[in-house]
Amino acid sequence: MIYFLIYLFLEVLISVNVSSSIGGFMTFIEIILSAFVGISILINFREILVENLRAVTTNKIDLLEFQKLNLFTLLGAFLLILPGFLTDIIGILMQFSLFTSMFVNRYVSNSNDKNIYTTKLGEDSDVIDVEIINDKHTIK
Repeated sequence: MIYFLIYLFLEVLISVNVSSSIGGFMTFIEIILSAFVGISILINFREILVENLRAVTTNKIDLLEFQKLNLFTLLGAFLLILPGFLTDIIGILMQFSLFTSMFVNRYVSNSNDKNIYTTKLGEDSDVIDVEIINDKHTIK
């Protein structure tokens, strides 16, 4: 509840300041344009998904980052559809892979996430398990 009130307070402050400087008509145009951009991102999400799949197949990103990038793209598109300057700024930043990767790497614990898709190694993670095969079949 407190986060919603903080968001609402910041949204009102930013919207009033920007609206008073650019005017009512330009504010209306910005709301309409950002909604169209958000809707077009949702319509063209298939291409964004294919681009992220290519990044996974070339090992540029892992599966968890793939999921989070797609989630941030969708969430950013919905934020662009909502009226308000703060939501538009956050929605636009979520569309860029650089900002979402920085957010994911900063606020998501890497130790818990990597164990979902890889097997967990024990305490002897630096030991190499080998088998020695003797070519000579004689016993001394």
